[in-house]
Amino acid sequence: MSPFLSAQVDTGEGNFAQKQILWLVISSGAFFGASMIDWRFFRRTLAVTGVFAVAVFLLLALLVAGSVFKGAQSWFDLGAFAFQPTDFAKLSLIFILAKYFARRHVEIAHMKHIIITALYALIILILIFIQPDFGGAIIIALIWLGMVLVSGISKKHLLAIFIIGIAFSMFFWNFGFKDYQKQRIISFLNPLADIRGAGYNAYQSTVAVGSGELLGKGIGLGSQSKLKFLPEYRTDFIFAAYAEEWGFLGVLLIFSLYGVVVWRVLTLALKGETNFEILYGLGLSIFFISHFVVHVGINIGLLPVTGITLPFMSYGGSHLLFEYLALGILVGMKKYARATHKETDRNEILDVYGHSDLYKE
Repeated sequence: MSPFLSAQVDTGEGNFAQKQILWLVISSGAFFGASMIDWRFFRRTLAVTGVFAVAVFLLLALLVAGSVFKGAQSWFDLGAFAFQPTDFAKLSLIFILAKYFARRHVEIAHMKHIIITALYALIILILIFIQPDFGGAIIIALIWLGMVLVSGISKKHLLAIFIIGIAFSMFFWNFGFKDYQKQRIISFLNPLADIRGAGYNAYQSTVAVGSGELLGKGIGLGSQSKLKFLPEYRTDFIFAAYAEEWGFLGVLLIFSLYGVVVWRVLTLALKGETNFEILYGLGLSIFFISHFVVHVGINIGLLPVTGITLPFMSYGGSHLLFEYLALGILVGMKKYARATHKETDRNEILDVYGHSDLYKE
């Protein structure tokens, strides 16, 4: 969706539209390539743990060889392009949680399974947080929480998670958050207190969204973005730039398009052959919903400002590549969906007693 947005084009700083179109072509190729693969090998524990291990390794490597960009050591600079492994880490977490809950969903009432999956998420969350990438850490937490909820969880365990979450928040506030991150949260609670400092981004974003009114100012006529009052208008605040140019009707259009994407993802997920495919699709929908809700919430002043891209729209190649790749994997799973349900159910039952190698560990 992003190539047609005028905010992507700025001849004074390079042709961002051409670069994004190139990434769109590459990502589309990844989508179609992934859709042709039989992904049933990911039901094996060795496969998903291998992907998870690679994600953790890349995040650890960032601490040594990562490039610092705007205060965050989140990128590998490969010369011609930069690669952000955080997006791959999110996909790996969806895989390993889908695998775990697919085999143990009937035992989800036991707190130990909540703790074990929380440890998977916590490993990635901490490695992303110390970059520091507060936005990425939030998405990891939401993916884990969402997949725990759809897998089934008792109310008392949900309350325990809420209490633990508060405790972790207090810990991070005192020992983890940087001063500028604390200022963003404080400015969120009182955005007009420092509109020239910590509250500047949030204030300019809400001004841009509001100035779009019903029909918008027109493509290429957004003053907040073109005059660069609005920071990071190609990435973290692209929704505000879009709303300024397209107006309320354009916002309704984009909401509808994202609704269609999530609906299609859920439709494919519910046609999954086994619980693994179903949970993967549900995790993917949680990923898209989390990114969309948090990004829009930040842009309209409902959430503290942090770096969150808007799927398919924000400028950048690595996140676009993994979004298309994740969708391609889901489409690939559709090829063997439902048609062999009865046989699979029989194999799953046999596997419990050790008579099937469908889910070799």
